[in-house]
Amino acid sequence: MYHILFLLLKIVPMSILSLLAQFVAFFLCLFKNNSLYRSTNINIMLVRPTLSDSERQNLAKKSITNQLISTVDSAKCWVMPPAWSINQIKHVHHYEILKKALDNPNGLLIIAPHIGTWEMMNAWVAKHKPLTIMYKPTGNADMDILVRQGREKLNATLVPTDTTGVKAIFKALKGGGCSVILPDHVPDRHGGEIVPFFDVPTLTGTLAPKLISKTNCALVGLACIKEKDGFHIYCYDLNDEKLYNKDPIISTIALNRSMETMINAHFTHYMWGYRRFKYTPIAENLYLLDFKTIYHKRLEMENNND
Repeated sequence: MYHILFLLLKIVPMSILSLLAQFVAFFLCLFKNNSLYRSTNINIMLVRPTLSDSERQNLAKKSITNQLISTVDSAKCWVMPPAWSINQIKHVHHYEILKKALDNPNGLLIIAPHIGTWEMMNAWVAKHKPLTIMYKPTGNADMDILVRQGREKLNATLVPTDTTGVKAIFKALKGGGCSVILPDHVPDRHGGEIVPFFDVPTLTGTLAPKLISKTNCALVGLACIKEKDGFHIYCYDLNDEKLYNKDPIISTIALNRSMETMINAHFTHYMWGYRRFKYTPIAENLYLLDFKTIYHKRLEMENNND
């Protein structure tokens, strides 16, 4: 199965893969009783509760379409050589931000939320400096082989998502190295702090803030977005002093605010299908509730804050 998947991804053009992704997205949005549409719709309502139904559903359709296109584009870059991925990058916005950070003797931590096609970006970043990247198996054997082989072709060291991996990243940063973290992953119940994300209190991982405060490394936010002429990388200068605060709550709030800025700039390219608000005081796993109940709980929370 893996060999067939590998061959198909390698020979099928990106344009055809994108059309297939759009076709699947059309049916997912047509038949709304599926997990991806439901999660996307709920998440957008939570972060933008004042939108009308039609406005929210329009954003949900765009988000799902972009998410599926990004998924097939990522799969394509896993089976292709790094040079191919690098050639897909047509423009880098504010490159001077990244260039300055790469020279920091305390290392560089790249903050890459689930925006666009971060897998395409990894190859371009790795040509500047060796990467240390955490990797958690998906549970699907064929997919794990595909992802691991794709990332191992980069100038990168893959480390597990446990204390061993954390120590490896810490060591890399202390030695002036570079790592990429997706800090909007939902951690284990005891692996983070409840802090606002788009004004919604939710469990947020504290790994990135702890690495930042302990190493005083440089910080850059990166997003890789598919535009009409190819892929564009956007660099963000994450210079809020609170990001370096040793209090994990203060620094995690600051990190969420920084990510919000990046996400708002590319709102429909964010992976809103990801159940980011799984652990929140609003409800015990609110994704199991009906939409109206969640909506009223969201408004109730906002009224209480006022």
